[in-house]
Amino acid sequence: MRFAQQLVCSKLIAWIIVLVLLFAHSSVAELIPVRHVEGVTLGFLVLRNLDGEAVGYGELKQVTKGDLVTDDLHFRFKDGSEYQEITKFTQQKEFHLVSDQVLQKGPSFKQESESWIDADSGKITVRTVDKGKEKRTTKHLDLPPDVCNGLLFTLTKNIDPSAAQTTVPMVAASDKPRLIQLNITPSEEKTVKIGLLTEKAQQYVVKAKIGGIAGVVAPLLGKQPPDIHIWIIKSQAPTFLEFEGPLSQDSPVWRIELTAPQPDVAKTKQNRSE
Repeated sequence: MRFAQQLVCSKLIAWIIVLVLLFAHSSVAELIPVRHVEGVTLGFLVLRNLDGEAVGYGELKQVTKGDLVTDDLHFRFKDGSEYQEITKFTQQKEFHLVSDQVLQKGPSFKQESESWIDADSGKITVRTVDKGKEKRTTKHLDLPPDVCNGLLFTLTKNIDPSAAQTTVPMVAASDKPRLIQLNITPSEEKTVKIGLLTEKAQQYVVKAKIGGIAGVVAPLLGKQPPDIHIWIIKSQAPTFLEFEGPLSQDSPVWRIELTAPQPDVAKTKQNRSE
């Protein structure tokens, strides 16, 4: 009986090792060439839950200084929560992350946290606050040149849609920082209308792949991250249209959509009366 149990256990361990080895050699990260240069922009965004209810509003600012591009994605929630991600990168032939900083706080998130990634040095710092207690973790990771934190909107505008799959690494910035792989696959297009205009939007599905034993166990424990969906307007000037997925590993699935600023009617009437 004991021999049979040992045999089953040995086979299970061997099976897990095989899966880990297969995963380790199945994904090769790719440098994504710069097909469309980023510049100065300001976009207004609405954040919705899956029922279509607006839970927050935000903006994406992008500025350039020399070779350095800075993206600032900032959301304010109706419940007082806040999310901000500031990403700095260069775009000489390929996109290279310089740094990424993420802040989340408020009741829309399970816990307050802030993370800093220095891509050149590989230094990852994560600060979390749980029940009033602050914890700070610092770890060094050997980061590949195509690490993609904060760059998904940019990269999907530059991916060749004829490629069956594009794989890029990403830092999962938690209290135990680690590298994971993102597999980006083109999916079905959809048609969108803007007044009398009709445009095609290319959908990309982003699947997170966790390496090692954790990657084998995560789906069994219900900890596999949900897929991300991104829609990009197909054009000579490809443009972000829509996002569906979590903003962080502990947030629900939300939708990010473009929106337009609305005039302050009361203020306008006051100005006209003066």
